[in-house]
Amino acid sequence: MNSLELKIPPVLLLILCAAFMWLLAAFVPIVLINFAGQLVIAILLAIVGAQIAIAGARACHERQTTVNPLTPEKSSTLITDGVFKVSRNPIYLGLLLALIGFAVYLGALTAALVLPMFVWYMNQFQIKPEERSLAQQFGESFVQYSQRTRRWL
Repeated sequence: MNSLELKIPPVLLLILCAAFMWLLAAFVPIVLINFAGQLVIAILLAIVGAQIAIAGARACHERQTTVNPLTPEKSSTLITDGVFKVSRNPIYLGLLLALIGFAVYLGALTAALVLPMFVWYMNQFQIKPEERSLAQQFGESFVQYSQRTRRWL
């Protein structure tokens, strides 16, 4: 296990990325993009992201399995229906959509450069370790689920 795996809570990473996006937009606004409806689109993306993340967390609570991203080994149930039928990581997808909404709100292309970094970090240090744990716990059921359901979308 890498020393960064499962160490930074995804919500904290969301806050750090948003702060970095704001700094880039404020101090390195190389390309600014402004258009009609920009605020509405930004808010809609953030709302949709929040709803997807909440639906994922709610499904975990309803199935009485952990929602703590730092302890995937405490998962008691493999959830494959509802929002988890569309994405193996709906909570992280929701966070990404919120960040995309924030990037649209900021209107600076430099802020959007943080988005692929967020996805890379999440894949490498959060999702892959979680998937190893789930594969160990749920075996073939998880393998089949991961073959029919995409990691993000």
